[in-house]
Amino acid sequence: MQADIMVIGAGSVGLAAGYQLARRGARVVLLDEGAPPHALGSHHGSTRLVRYAYGEGARYVPLLLRARRLWQDLEAESGESLLLPCGVLNLGRADSLFIQQVAASAREYGLALEQLEGDAIGRRWPAWCLPEGQGGAFEPQAGVLYCERVLLAYRRLAERAGARLLEYSAVRTLRIDGEGGVRASTARGEVHAGKVLICAGQHSARLLAGLGLSLPLTRVRKTFAWYRADEQAMGPGCFPGFSADMAQGIYYGFPTLDGAGFKVGRHDGGQLLAPGEPLTPFGALAEDRVELDAFVHRYLPGVGELIEGKACHYIRTPDEDFILDRHPEHEQVFFASACSGHGFKFASVLGELFAHWMLDGDPGFDLAPFRLARFG
Repeated sequence: MQADIMVIGAGSVGLAAGYQLARRGARVVLLDEGAPPHALGSHHGSTRLVRYAYGEGARYVPLLLRARRLWQDLEAESGESLLLPCGVLNLGRADSLFIQQVAASAREYGLALEQLEGDAIGRRWPAWCLPEGQGGAFEPQAGVLYCERVLLAYRRLAERAGARLLEYSAVRTLRIDGEGGVRASTARGEVHAGKVLICAGQHSARLLAGLGLSLPLTRVRKTFAWYRADEQAMGPGCFPGFSADMAQGIYYGFPTLDGAGFKVGRHDGGQLLAPGEPLTPFGALAEDRVELDAFVHRYLPGVGELIEGKACHYIRTPDEDFILDRHPEHEQVFFASACSGHGFKFASVLGELFAHWMLDGDPGFDLAPFRLARFG
């Protein structure tokens, strides 16, 4: 099969890029190990937070602001409700680096942000029971993305624009051919393209190793769960999403949506996994439930019993920043991996960025903080 551009991994970034490339007239083939959206990558679980005053650093904010415009455009083009602006509450002590960077990025880019002490948080959102010294910063323009709806919308629009998605087509080998292009071997045959974008999660390091690059990535098993909660107290009109840098760990959560319950997960911690190692289900380890129960009972005592839990994985870099780059020797090879557990909110802009880079020769953003060379 022939294409102008091959995209390996039809997850959030891959489908967004496939859509952007195809709508500009490129012949695009997307290859995926499953039938997206699925639970094999890092894009399942129904919802993701979207924040703009960014505790991970102000270098992300230009990308986030462009992403917001693109999420709104995707809603309009797809006719789907994808983005819920319910606000996000960032919690932590005043000396938390995360909270300091939230405030610093808001100041630098003029973002709306309301600083609150713990007692004020409790009065405004009575579900919270915070210890003395705990404060927060509320971002009213932030909110929730419906991640699986997003992927379905991108898939429909990409295919409508002419992109081909080959399901159950995991790439076995990837090589540079004598014609200046790339060839991928899959169970469904060989695909040849002039350029390739690799955004294949846990498989990215293996594929790039075959092209002479070493990516310092680790795979980490993570868990999240839904609990029963009163929608009158914790629905989107009266309870925001949150990201909490607490003494016990870093947690995130969502208002109860569509009767599904209150969703919470832990961002740090987790168990190291080898690439390809089976992902054991939620509850296989005692700490799966213990650490989530402990957070809920300590800080949100009105939340009810657990409904269900799920497991997923992060693919992380050592500094937890993204890798967005182009092969230094093979200029037809581009890659986006890994997003370190906070990348979904960027998918719209990363798809556009790589489309510009691959078709026009310029990504449109300063990617120096995200280059592979930073690891030496």
